[in-house]
Amino acid sequence: MRIFIARLAGTPVFDPAGDQIGRVRDVVVAIAGSAPPHVHGLVVEVQPRRRVFLPITRIRSVKAGAVVFSGQLNMRRFEQRATETLAIAELLDLRVEVDGERMTVLDLAMEETRGSEWLITKVAVVGSPPGIGLRRRGATKIVDWDEVRGFGAVQKDQGAANLLVAFESMRAADLAGALHELPDKRRVEVAAALDDVRLADVLEELPERDQIGILSRLAPERAADVLEEMNPDDAADLLQDLPAEQAEALMALMEPEEAAPVRRLLIYPENTAGGIMTSEPVVLPPNATVAEALASIRQRDLTPAVAAQVYVARPPVETPTGRFLGLAHFQRLLREPPSTLLGGILDTSLDPIRPGFSLNQVTSYLANYNLVAAPVVNEAGRLVGAVTVDDVLDHLLPDDWRERDDHPPVERDDHPSSERDVHRSGEGERESDHRPGKGENA
Repeated sequence: MRIFIARLAGTPVFDPAGDQIGRVRDVVVAIAGSAPPHVHGLVVEVQPRRRVFLPITRIRSVKAGAVVFSGQLNMRRFEQRATETLAIAELLDLRVEVDGERMTVLDLAMEETRGSEWLITKVAVVGSPPGIGLRRRGATKIVDWDEVRGFGAVQKDQGAANLLVAFESMRAADLAGALHELPDKRRVEVAAALDDVRLADVLEELPERDQIGILSRLAPERAADVLEEMNPDDAADLLQDLPAEQAEALMALMEPEEAAPVRRLLIYPENTAGGIMTSEPVVLPPNATVAEALASIRQRDLTPAVAAQVYVARPPVETPTGRFLGLAHFQRLLREPPSTLLGGILDTSLDPIRPGFSLNQVTSYLANYNLVAAPVVNEAGRLVGAVTVDDVLDHLLPDDWRERDDHPPVERDDHPSSERDVHRSGEGERESDHRPGKGENA
Protein backbone atom coordinates (compact mmCIF):
# COMPACT_ATOMS: atom_id res chain seq x y z
CA MET A 1 0.00 0.00 0.00
CA ARG A 2 1.34 3.41 -0.99
CA ILE A 3 0.57 6.44 1.20
CA PHE A 4 1.33 9.99 0.12
CA ILE A 5 2.65 11.81 3.15
CA ALA A 6 1.37 15.35 2.55
CA ARG A 7 -2.17 13.97 2.48
CA LEU A 8 -1.70 12.59 5.99
CA ALA A 9 -1.29 16.06 7.52
CA GLY A 10 -4.23 16.70 9.81
CA THR A 11 -5.50 13.12 9.67
CA PRO A 12 -7.25 12.05 12.91
CA VAL A 13 -5.42 9.43 15.01
CA PHE A 14 -7.48 6.85 16.93
CA ASP A 15 -6.54 4.48 19.72
CA PRO A 16 -7.61 0.80 19.71
CA ALA A 17 -10.87 1.69 21.48
CA GLY A 18 -11.83 4.06 18.66
CA ASP A 19 -11.23 7.29 20.61
CA GLN A 20 -9.54 10.12 18.73
CA ILE A 21 -6.39 11.19 20.56
CA GLY A 22 -4.90 13.69 18.11
CA ARG A 23 -3.96 14.49 14.53
CA VAL A 24 -0.97 13.70 12.33
CA ARG A 25 1.38 16.65 11.95
CA ASP A 26 4.44 15.05 10.32
CA VAL A 27 6.30 11.86 9.44
CA VAL A 28 9.72 11.07 10.93
CA VAL A 29 12.21 9.53 8.49
CA ALA A 30 15.94 8.73 8.45
CA ILE A 31 17.81 9.63 5.26
CA ALA A 32 20.98 7.65 4.61
CA GLY A 33 22.52 8.18 1.19
CA SER A 34 20.57 7.12 -1.90
CA ALA A 35 18.76 4.20 -0.22
CA PRO A 36 15.03 4.71 0.43
CA PRO A 37 14.68 6.28 3.89
CA HIS A 38 13.17 4.29 6.73
CA VAL A 39 10.03 5.71 8.31
CA HIS A 40 10.41 5.78 12.09
CA GLY A 41 6.91 6.98 12.93
CA LEU A 42 4.47 9.84 13.04
CA VAL A 43 4.45 13.11 14.94
CA VAL A 44 0.99 13.35 16.47
CA GLU A 45 -0.41 16.50 18.04
CA VAL A 46 -2.53 15.89 21.14
CA GLN A 47 -4.14 18.52 23.30
CA PRO A 48 -3.06 20.91 24.61
CA ARG A 49 -0.83 21.47 21.55
CA ARG A 50 1.64 18.76 22.55
CA ARG A 51 3.52 16.82 19.87
CA VAL A 52 4.32 13.20 20.66
CA PHE A 53 5.94 10.35 18.77
CA LEU A 54 3.95 7.37 17.47
CA PRO A 55 6.25 4.53 16.32
CA ILE A 56 5.42 3.17 12.90
CA THR A 57 5.34 -0.37 14.35
CA ARG A 58 2.36 0.60 16.52
CA ILE A 59 0.26 1.65 13.55
CA ARG A 60 -2.41 -0.88 12.71
CA SER A 61 -4.12 1.01 9.91
CA VAL A 62 -3.12 4.13 7.99
CA LYS A 63 -5.06 5.85 5.24
CA ALA A 64 -6.11 9.35 4.22
CA GLY A 65 -9.12 9.44 6.54
CA ALA A 66 -7.82 7.87 9.77
CA VAL A 67 -4.78 6.40 11.49
CA VAL A 68 -5.38 3.65 14.06
CA PHE A 69 -2.67 2.44 16.42
CA SER A 70 -2.32 -0.40 18.87
CA GLY A 71 -0.55 -0.71 22.20
CA GLN A 72 0.49 2.34 24.20
CA LEU A 73 1.27 5.92 23.27
CA ASN A 74 3.98 7.71 25.21
CA MET A 75 2.81 11.25 25.97
CA ARG A 76 6.25 12.78 26.40
CA ARG A 77 6.92 15.68 24.03
CA PHE A 78 8.55 14.64 20.74
CA GLU A 79 12.18 15.65 20.32
CA GLN A 80 13.74 15.30 16.90
CA ARG A 81 17.08 13.49 16.79
CA ALA A 82 20.04 14.69 14.74
CA THR A 83 19.72 11.68 12.41
CA GLU A 84 16.02 12.29 11.72
CA THR A 85 14.19 14.41 9.19
CA LEU A 86 10.60 15.64 9.25
CA ALA A 87 9.21 14.76 5.84
CA ILE A 88 6.51 17.42 5.61
CA ALA A 89 8.27 20.30 7.33
CA GLU A 90 11.73 19.81 5.84
CA LEU A 91 11.46 17.94 2.53
CA LEU A 92 8.47 19.45 0.75
CA ASP A 93 9.42 22.30 -1.62
CA LEU A 94 13.07 21.23 -1.80
CA ARG A 95 14.59 21.87 -5.23
CA VAL A 96 16.11 18.63 -6.43
CA GLU A 97 17.52 17.16 -9.62
CA VAL A 98 15.81 14.40 -11.62
CA ASP A 99 17.55 13.20 -14.81
CA GLY A 100 19.48 16.46 -14.95
CA GLU A 101 16.36 18.62 -14.64
CA ARG A 102 15.75 20.98 -11.68
CA MET A 103 12.43 20.19 -10.05
CA THR A 104 10.54 20.85 -6.80
CA VAL A 105 9.37 18.20 -4.32
CA LEU A 106 5.58 18.12 -4.29
CA ASP A 107 5.02 15.04 -2.11
CA LEU A 108 6.58 11.80 -0.87
CA ALA A 109 5.10 8.32 -0.79
CA MET A 110 5.79 5.63 1.80
CA GLU A 111 5.18 1.91 1.36
CA GLU A 112 5.24 -1.10 3.66
CA THR A 113 7.77 -3.79 2.78
CA ARG A 114 7.47 -7.52 3.31
CA GLY A 115 9.49 -7.17 6.48
CA SER A 116 6.84 -4.86 7.93
CA GLU A 117 9.11 -1.86 7.52
CA TRP A 118 7.94 1.37 5.97
CA LEU A 119 10.16 3.13 3.43
CA ILE A 120 9.96 6.34 1.42
CA THR A 121 9.95 4.83 -2.06
CA LYS A 122 8.49 7.47 -4.38
CA VAL A 123 8.84 11.22 -4.83
CA ALA A 124 6.29 13.41 -6.57
CA VAL A 125 8.09 16.30 -8.27
CA VAL A 126 6.91 19.27 -10.29
CA GLY A 127 8.76 21.23 -12.92
CA SER A 128 7.76 24.76 -11.93
CA PRO A 129 10.59 27.08 -10.96
CA PRO A 130 10.61 28.41 -7.37
CA GLY A 131 8.36 31.35 -6.68
CA ILE A 132 5.68 30.38 -9.22
CA GLY A 133 2.33 29.35 -7.76
CA LEU A 134 0.89 25.87 -8.08
CA ARG A 135 -1.60 27.00 -10.72
CA ARG A 136 1.26 27.72 -13.11
CA ARG A 137 3.33 24.68 -12.32
CA GLY A 138 4.84 22.47 -14.99
CA ALA A 139 4.52 18.76 -15.50
CA THR A 140 4.19 16.59 -12.39
CA LYS A 141 5.70 13.13 -12.26
CA ILE A 142 6.34 10.40 -9.71
CA VAL A 143 9.83 8.91 -9.62
CA ASP A 144 11.72 6.42 -7.49
CA TRP A 145 13.62 7.80 -4.51
CA ASP A 146 17.01 6.77 -5.94
CA GLU A 147 16.34 8.82 -9.10
CA VAL A 148 16.38 12.07 -7.11
CA ARG A 149 19.47 14.02 -6.17
CA GLY A 150 19.72 16.89 -3.70
CA PHE A 151 17.88 15.83 -0.57
CA GLY A 152 20.97 16.39 1.54
CA ALA A 153 21.62 19.93 0.34
CA VAL A 154 20.99 22.96 2.53
CA GLN A 155 19.11 25.49 0.41
CA LYS A 156 19.11 29.22 1.02
CA ASP A 157 15.52 29.72 -0.15
CA GLN A 158 13.52 26.51 -0.10
CA GLY A 159 10.07 28.04 -0.57
CA ALA A 160 6.93 26.74 1.12
CA ALA A 161 4.08 26.46 -1.40
CA ASN A 162 3.59 22.71 -1.08
CA LEU A 163 4.07 22.70 2.69
CA LEU A 164 1.28 25.28 2.94
CA VAL A 165 -1.00 23.07 0.87
CA ALA A 166 -0.51 20.35 3.49
CA PHE A 167 -1.24 22.85 6.27
CA GLU A 168 -4.04 24.84 4.63
CA SER A 169 -6.89 23.32 6.68
CA MET A 170 -5.21 24.07 10.03
CA ARG A 171 -6.63 26.63 12.41
CA ALA A 172 -4.38 29.64 12.92
CA ALA A 173 -3.42 28.45 16.42
CA ASP A 174 -2.46 24.98 15.11
CA LEU A 175 -0.45 26.45 12.24
CA ALA A 176 1.30 28.69 14.75
CA GLY A 177 2.19 25.58 16.75
CA ALA A 178 3.59 23.94 13.62
CA LEU A 179 5.68 27.02 12.79
CA HIS A 180 7.01 27.19 16.34
CA GLU A 181 8.41 23.65 15.99
CA LEU A 182 10.22 24.41 12.71
CA PRO A 183 13.88 25.44 12.48
CA ASP A 184 14.28 29.22 12.30
CA LYS A 185 15.17 29.26 8.60
CA ARG A 186 12.17 27.13 7.65
CA ARG A 187 9.85 29.12 9.93
CA VAL A 188 10.75 32.37 8.17
CA GLU A 189 10.31 30.76 4.73
CA VAL A 190 6.84 29.50 5.59
CA ALA A 191 5.80 32.81 7.15
CA ALA A 192 6.98 34.71 4.08
CA ALA A 193 4.85 32.46 1.85
CA LEU A 194 1.62 33.11 3.79
CA ASP A 195 -0.68 35.87 2.61
CA ASP A 196 -0.99 38.94 4.82
CA VAL A 197 -4.29 37.98 6.45
CA ARG A 198 -3.23 34.40 7.24
CA LEU A 199 0.15 35.53 8.56
CA ALA A 200 -1.52 38.14 10.76
CA ASP A 201 -3.80 35.47 12.27
CA VAL A 202 -0.83 33.17 12.87
CA LEU A 203 1.36 35.89 14.41
CA GLU A 204 -1.35 36.58 16.98
CA GLU A 205 -1.00 32.97 18.18
CA LEU A 206 2.81 32.77 18.30
CA PRO A 207 5.11 33.33 21.27
CA GLU A 208 6.66 36.79 21.49
CA ARG A 209 10.11 35.55 20.41
CA ASP A 210 8.73 33.98 17.23
CA GLN A 211 6.63 37.07 16.45
CA ILE A 212 9.64 39.35 16.65
CA GLY A 213 11.84 36.94 14.71
CA ILE A 214 9.40 36.69 11.82
CA LEU A 215 8.43 40.36 11.69
CA SER A 216 12.06 41.47 11.78
CA ARG A 217 12.90 39.27 8.78
CA LEU A 218 10.10 40.69 6.60
CA ALA A 219 10.63 43.73 4.40
CA PRO A 220 9.39 46.79 6.34
CA GLU A 221 6.56 47.44 3.87
CA ARG A 222 5.35 43.83 4.14
CA ALA A 223 5.63 43.93 7.94
CA ALA A 224 3.47 47.08 8.02
CA ASP A 225 0.87 45.40 5.78
CA VAL A 226 0.71 42.42 8.15
CA LEU A 227 0.34 44.68 11.19
CA GLU A 228 -2.61 46.36 9.46
CA GLU A 229 -4.34 42.98 9.19
CA MET A 230 -3.83 42.15 12.88
CA ASN A 231 -6.33 43.10 15.56
CA PRO A 232 -5.22 46.52 16.87
CA ASP A 233 -4.67 45.19 20.40
CA ASP A 234 -2.47 42.34 19.15
CA ALA A 235 -0.56 44.71 16.87
CA ALA A 236 -0.03 47.08 19.80
CA ASP A 237 1.25 44.26 22.02
CA LEU A 238 3.72 43.21 19.32
CA LEU A 239 4.94 46.76 18.66
CA GLN A 240 5.52 47.26 22.40
CA ASP A 241 8.01 44.39 22.29
CA LEU A 242 10.03 45.96 19.47
CA PRO A 243 12.67 48.67 19.84
CA ALA A 244 10.93 52.07 19.89
CA GLU A 245 12.58 53.25 16.65
CA GLN A 246 11.58 50.11 14.76
CA ALA A 247 8.01 50.26 16.09
CA GLU A 248 7.63 53.92 15.09
CA ALA A 249 9.06 53.23 11.62
CA LEU A 250 6.55 50.43 11.05
CA MET A 251 3.60 52.54 12.22
CA ALA A 252 4.73 55.30 9.86
CA LEU A 253 4.45 52.79 6.98
CA MET A 254 0.93 51.74 7.99
CA GLU A 255 -2.13 53.42 6.51
CA PRO A 256 -3.06 56.30 8.87
CA GLU A 257 -6.56 54.94 9.54
CA GLU A 258 -5.07 51.53 10.43
CA ALA A 259 -2.31 52.98 12.60
CA ALA A 260 -4.62 55.33 14.55
CA PRO A 261 -6.31 52.71 16.80
CA VAL A 262 -2.94 51.07 17.45
CA ARG A 263 -1.44 54.40 18.54
CA ARG A 264 -4.40 54.99 20.87
CA LEU A 265 -3.89 51.63 22.54
CA LEU A 266 -0.18 52.28 23.03
CA ILE A 267 -0.88 55.26 25.30
CA TYR A 268 -2.37 53.00 27.98
CA PRO A 269 -0.11 51.24 30.50
CA GLU A 270 0.36 47.51 30.05
CA ASN A 271 -1.88 45.27 32.19
CA THR A 272 -4.65 47.85 32.43
CA ALA A 273 -8.06 47.64 30.81
CA GLY A 274 -6.94 50.17 28.19
CA GLY A 275 -3.76 48.22 27.52
CA ILE A 276 -5.47 44.86 26.92
CA MET A 277 -8.77 45.88 25.32
CA THR A 278 -9.77 45.54 21.69
CA SER A 279 -10.63 48.85 20.05
CA GLU A 280 -12.96 47.25 17.50
CA PRO A 281 -16.01 45.85 19.32
CA VAL A 282 -19.40 45.68 17.58
CA VAL A 283 -20.96 49.15 18.02
CA LEU A 284 -24.32 50.31 16.65
CA PRO A 285 -26.51 53.39 17.17
CA PRO A 286 -29.70 53.16 19.28
CA ASN A 287 -31.96 53.33 16.20
CA ALA A 288 -30.44 50.16 14.72
CA THR A 289 -32.67 47.08 14.76
CA VAL A 290 -32.19 43.65 16.31
CA ALA A 291 -31.92 42.26 12.76
CA GLU A 292 -29.00 44.60 12.05
CA ALA A 293 -27.34 43.65 15.32
CA LEU A 294 -27.62 39.93 14.61
CA ALA A 295 -26.20 40.46 11.13
CA SER A 296 -23.26 42.34 12.64
CA ILE A 297 -22.31 39.64 15.14
CA ARG A 298 -22.59 36.93 12.48
CA GLN A 299 -19.45 38.24 10.78
CA ARG A 300 -17.08 35.33 10.28
CA ASP A 301 -13.95 37.14 11.46
CA LEU A 302 -15.32 37.98 14.91
CA THR A 303 -14.22 35.89 17.87
CA PRO A 304 -17.01 34.38 20.00
CA ALA A 305 -16.18 36.74 22.88
CA VAL A 306 -16.35 39.87 20.71
CA ALA A 307 -19.61 38.65 19.15
CA ALA A 308 -21.21 37.99 22.56
CA GLN A 309 -22.76 41.43 22.77
CA VAL A 310 -23.46 44.62 20.86
CA TYR A 311 -22.48 48.00 22.32
CA VAL A 312 -24.82 50.92 21.69
CA ALA A 313 -23.60 54.52 21.51
CA ARG A 314 -24.45 57.84 19.96
CA PRO A 315 -22.63 58.55 16.65
CA PRO A 316 -19.87 58.23 15.78
CA VAL A 317 -20.00 54.49 16.32
CA GLU A 318 -16.27 53.91 15.80
CA THR A 319 -14.14 54.15 18.93
CA PRO A 320 -13.90 56.54 20.61
CA THR A 321 -17.64 56.74 20.08
CA GLY A 322 -20.24 59.27 21.04
CA ARG A 323 -21.87 58.88 24.44
CA PHE A 324 -22.08 55.23 25.48
CA LEU A 325 -25.68 54.18 26.17
CA GLY A 326 -25.52 50.50 27.09
CA LEU A 327 -25.23 47.06 25.59
CA ALA A 328 -27.38 44.22 24.28
CA HIS A 329 -26.37 40.61 24.95
CA PHE A 330 -26.79 38.26 22.01
CA GLN A 331 -29.18 36.06 24.00
CA ARG A 332 -31.49 39.04 24.45
CA LEU A 333 -31.22 39.75 20.72
CA LEU A 334 -32.38 36.20 19.96
CA ARG A 335 -35.50 36.69 22.10
CA GLU A 336 -36.64 39.92 20.47
CA PRO A 337 -38.51 40.52 17.17
CA PRO A 338 -36.10 41.49 14.34
CA SER A 339 -37.66 44.95 13.98
CA THR A 340 -37.08 45.93 17.64
CA LEU A 341 -34.83 48.95 18.12
CA LEU A 342 -31.70 48.43 20.18
CA GLY A 343 -32.39 51.58 22.20
CA GLY A 344 -35.37 49.84 23.79
CA ILE A 345 -33.62 46.67 25.00
CA LEU A 346 -30.38 47.99 26.49
CA ASP A 347 -28.79 46.58 29.61
CA THR A 348 -27.73 49.61 31.66
CA SER A 349 -27.50 47.83 35.01
CA LEU A 350 -23.70 47.59 35.11
CA ASP A 351 -21.19 50.41 35.41
CA PRO A 352 -18.63 50.09 32.61
CA ILE A 353 -14.93 49.46 33.10
CA ARG A 354 -12.57 52.44 33.07
CA PRO A 355 -9.35 52.35 30.97
CA GLY A 356 -7.21 52.58 34.09
CA PHE A 357 -8.64 49.47 35.77
CA SER A 358 -5.90 47.00 36.70
CA LEU A 359 -5.84 43.46 35.32
CA ASN A 360 -7.04 42.15 38.68
CA GLN A 361 -9.96 44.58 38.70
CA VAL A 362 -10.95 43.56 35.18
CA THR A 363 -10.73 39.87 36.08
CA SER A 364 -12.88 40.36 39.16
CA TYR A 365 -15.44 42.36 37.17
CA LEU A 366 -15.86 39.62 34.55
CA ALA A 367 -16.01 36.91 37.22
CA ASN A 368 -18.48 38.75 39.45
CA TYR A 369 -20.97 39.32 36.68
CA ASN A 370 -20.33 36.08 34.70
CA LEU A 371 -19.36 37.99 31.55
CA VAL A 372 -17.14 37.09 28.61
CA ALA A 373 -16.73 40.75 27.58
CA ALA A 374 -17.25 44.21 29.05
CA PRO A 375 -17.26 47.79 27.71
CA VAL A 376 -14.40 50.17 28.46
CA VAL A 377 -15.62 53.78 28.76
CA ASN A 378 -13.48 56.86 29.40
CA GLU A 379 -14.19 59.76 31.75
CA ALA A 380 -16.03 61.62 28.98
CA GLY A 381 -18.54 58.76 28.68
CA ARG A 382 -17.22 57.55 25.31
CA LEU A 383 -16.76 53.88 24.50
CA VAL A 384 -13.05 53.34 23.74
CA GLY A 385 -13.05 49.55 23.49
CA ALA A 386 -14.04 46.29 25.09
CA VAL A 387 -12.18 43.79 27.23
CA THR A 388 -12.82 40.13 26.40
CA VAL A 389 -12.08 37.02 28.41
CA ASP A 390 -9.44 35.90 25.89
CA ASP A 391 -7.64 39.24 26.34
CA VAL A 392 -7.61 38.65 30.09
CA LEU A 393 -6.36 35.06 29.79
CA ASP A 394 -3.52 36.12 27.49
CA HIS A 395 -2.28 38.51 30.16
CA LEU A 396 -2.94 36.31 33.19
CA LEU A 397 -0.92 33.40 31.81
CA PRO A 398 2.89 33.48 32.00
CA ASP A 399 4.62 35.29 29.14
CA ASP A 400 5.95 31.98 27.81
CA TRP A 401 2.69 30.02 28.15
CA ARG A 402 2.63 29.12 24.45
CA GLU A 403 6.07 27.51 24.82
CA ARG A 404 5.64 25.78 28.16
CA ASP A 405 4.81 22.12 28.57
CA ASP A 406 3.06 21.71 31.90
CA HIS A 407 1.16 18.60 30.84
CA PRO A 408 2.41 15.62 32.90
CA PRO A 409 3.73 12.55 31.06
CA VAL A 410 0.92 10.01 30.92
CA GLU A 411 0.83 6.67 29.19
CA ARG A 412 -2.32 5.24 27.71
CA ASP A 413 -2.42 1.74 29.14
CA ASP A 414 -6.05 0.77 28.61
CA HIS A 415 -4.74 -1.85 26.17
CA PRO A 416 -1.55 -3.21 27.75
CA SER A 417 1.17 -4.25 25.37
CA SER A 418 4.02 -6.65 25.87
CA GLU A 419 6.26 -3.94 24.44
CA ARG A 420 7.20 -0.92 26.50
CA ASP A 421 7.19 2.61 25.12
CA VAL A 422 8.65 4.68 27.90
CA HIS A 423 11.50 7.13 28.41
CA ARG A 424 14.51 6.52 30.62
CA SER A 425 14.58 9.23 33.19
CA GLY A 426 17.40 11.70 32.56
CA GLU A 427 18.77 9.89 29.52
CA GLY A 428 16.40 11.05 26.78
CA GLU A 429 16.52 7.61 25.13
CA ARG A 430 13.37 5.76 24.18
CA GLU A 431 12.95 2.07 24.79
CA SER A 432 11.29 -0.12 22.16
CA ASP A 433 10.14 2.80 20.04
CA HIS A 434 11.75 1.14 17.03
CA ARG A 435 13.96 4.09 16.18
CA PRO A 436 17.69 3.52 15.77
CA GLY A 437 19.69 5.28 18.45
CA LYS A 438 22.47 7.77 17.79
CA GLY A 439 25.30 6.13 15.98
CA GLU A 440 23.20 3.21 14.76
CA ASN A 441 22.34 2.61 11.14
CA ALA A 442 18.93 3.74 10.00
